Amino acid sequence: MINIMTQINFWIVIGFVGQFLFGSRFFVQWIVSEKRGESVIPEIFWYLSMAGSMILMVYAIYRRDPVFIVGQCSGLFIYARNIMLIYKKKKLLATPPDEGFRVSQTTSD
Repeated sequence: MINIMTQINFWIVIGFVGQFLFGSRFFVQWIVSEKRGESVIPEIFWYLSMAGSMILMVYAIYRRDPVFIVGQCSGLFIYARNIMLIYKKKKLLATPPDEGFRVSQTTSD
């Protein structure tokens, strides 16, 4: 009996951790937007979304809830794609503007 209660409590904690991470993304977005004086979605928003969603999906699989599983799974693709776009932009911004462009300079007499 104690083993079953421990297992149930473990999964409830996992569910609440996932929900906390997933929900905290909105508070982070709100705080950053207030500081900047405009509505923005900071990079950490997508990482919190991904982490929270992954944990909630594991919880949903444990609960065998197909509605919850599909909801979290579809969100994971969106969060992953946004993170990929962030890395793509960072890589593009880190590349020197003349890289790949070699213009030979010749001097004339």
